[in-house]
Amino acid sequence: MPDDTPTPPPRPLPPKPVARPDKVTLWRYARLFRRDILSAQPARLYRAWMAEFRTPFFRSYMCNDPDLVDLVLRRRPGDFPKSRRLREGLTPLLGNSVFITNGTTWARQRRIIDPAFEGGRLRDTFPAMWDAGQAMIARLSPRADGRPLEIEAETSHAAADVIFRTLFSIPIEHELAAGVFAAFRAHQKAQPLLNIGALLPLPAWVPRLHSRRTRATARTIRTAITRLTADRAAALKAGTAPDDLATKIMTTQDPETGETFDTAEMADQVAIFFLAGHETSASALAWALYLLALYPDWQERLAEEAQAAIDPDRIYFSTLSKLPQARAVFRETMRLYPPVPMYVREAVKSEQFRGRDVCPGAQVIVSPWHLHRHTRLWDRPDEFDPARFATENGKKCLREAYIPFSAGPRVCPGAGFAMTEGPLLLSMLVRAFRFERIEGDAPVPQAQLTVRARDGIRLRLRPR
Repeated sequence: MPDDTPTPPPRPLPPKPVARPDKVTLWRYARLFRRDILSAQPARLYRAWMAEFRTPFFRSYMCNDPDLVDLVLRRRPGDFPKSRRLREGLTPLLGNSVFITNGTTWARQRRIIDPAFEGGRLRDTFPAMWDAGQAMIARLSPRADGRPLEIEAETSHAAADVIFRTLFSIPIEHELAAGVFAAFRAHQKAQPLLNIGALLPLPAWVPRLHSRRTRATARTIRTAITRLTADRAAALKAGTAPDDLATKIMTTQDPETGETFDTAEMADQVAIFFLAGHETSASALAWALYLLALYPDWQERLAEEAQAAIDPDRIYFSTLSKLPQARAVFRETMRLYPPVPMYVREAVKSEQFRGRDVCPGAQVIVSPWHLHRHTRLWDRPDEFDPARFATENGKKCLREAYIPFSAGPRVCPGAGFAMTEGPLLLSMLVRAFRFERIEGDAPVPQAQLTVRARDGIRLRLRPR
């Protein structure tokens, strides 16, 4: 007898931007890149081990070969410092922060910053993350009525709340925190990735051109951050400062010189904490919620896990160990949608990559976006499968081709912080609400400062 059981429809694939044609003019590429770096790249990069891009002013080499990635990020990071071109677009906001410095300045900054993010500190910051999650649930509860809700705005709010609670012991409702949050959203829209200084070999004395809005929003953010750090410095002097991340960082001495950050230096670091800690977490959490709406079977697994693991009336750091499925979902989300899509380095001396000569000053690009979806490395790279990391292929790629937080000495110091915050907030949310996608309304990934949806992510929420 023939089997009349209907074949189930294929599972949808997570959204992915359409790649550009293989060959375009430099002018066309610059226009595409300015709008979105992901759709500006050709499809062949998802299978190529390396690609070379030439302009009249510089050459770039994208490295997808795991051995080259290991060379650049782990084995010889000193020969591939952060690109000077990267600074051109980010300096108005980030100043001289650890994200864009190199050499002895960077090493000194990391010696002071790293102790604040050691394992023991995660236990101390956990209650602040919990409080931010509870506040998010309270904000969303009146709106969980099945009407479309733009979820990226909500995850941005929650991630900013986490940053201000853990750094300065103030919630997002605080006047200064709310002002920084609003200005940062405006800066994200005003600041293109492509600055003229990134393309042309301009001397250092030539002024860099940034739009009036870019400079204004950066100035607003930095003024507020400087006020926060100055207030904390005064509280430290008076002996009234709370024991949070800002206090830990501002009181940590460089073990080699005995120096601490002054207010101006601390303002630079807070700016990158906000960019790296807020913007990346908001991006990953929004995509995770969309993926759970797209794959309701996984959403139900997480909801059941959260129901069993979380006691809403009591805070236990050990709760994290009871959320393995949430951690797997968050990890898979960052594989498909790494918040920072590309790392830009610069060769300081002549190199040879896969038989090609790389001259000093050339850009060396490591792209988590392409590495995480590489067809010659991952099984079913475009599919959403949080269980993949338990397979042999998944374990191998986790070691060799998974770098959402970079790798080597320049690995993000807040990686452990993010992997605590993300699964916790995700679990709290699916425990409280059911997230449903809107038919015909699929978000389109687009990279500006981080990987966001071009027109936002809209979902329906209903209470459980």
